[in-house]
Amino acid sequence: MLINPTLEKLTTMRLQGMATALQEQMNIHGITDMSFEDRLGLLLDHEQAVRETRRLQTRLRKAKLRQDAAIEDIDFRHPRGLDKSLVLRLADCQWVKEHHNLIITGPTGVGKSFLACAFGQKACREEFNVLYLRMTKLFEDLSLAKGDGRYLKLLTSYAKTDLLVLDDYGLMALNQEQRHDFLEILEDRHNLKSTLITSQLPIDHWHDQIGDPTMADAILDRLIHCAHKIDVVGK
Repeated sequence: MLINPTLEKLTTMRLQGMATALQEQMNIHGITDMSFEDRLGLLLDHEQAVRETRRLQTRLRKAKLRQDAAIEDIDFRHPRGLDKSLVLRLADCQWVKEHHNLIITGPTGVGKSFLACAFGQKACREEFNVLYLRMTKLFEDLSLAKGDGRYLKLLTSYAKTDLLVLDDYGLMALNQEQRHDFLEILEDRHNLKSTLITSQLPIDHWHDQIGDPTMADAILDRLIHCAHKIDVVGK
């Protein structure tokens, strides 16, 4: 059997996983003793695995996670008050499927961003699309988008994201424009998509930090309603 033309056809058809698996099969002693159906099944399994890996890599690239973090790498031995059972339960991403939110609070240096990125990475592995942004970057991007006509397009992209990870909330008071933008984002996502927020500021201080009482009520209603909470204490 002339294998090279077959390999070329598989590559042309973008079946690189099958092409690689076929080459590997040709080097396995006794492979011809297997049935055609079994060998074909192995080729298809390899192709599927390659495609799933490629899709995951694409999701991770688009997520722009700040840290290379994974749930499996979380160290529960440090005295940070982490509830291991809660973290592992949230790791199944059922809360993302149910369009709930997740709020992680705690002082600087306790690993809030790492946790957020670990949950984001796990969501990518569960085939959700994810986007990570620091709050300052979020407002900068929105401000620039208003100037070049991309504002509505940017809001639409946020609305379509399964899990929006917003890091470092509450570092500064929000102005009127930022309050409006934040509410627009949360309104588009409310009960439809999930938002993960990290903050040094305890949740009971958020109302004052937002500034405008009416806007604060609206923002917190959409954010805290159906939100899971992880409070990380100092090391």
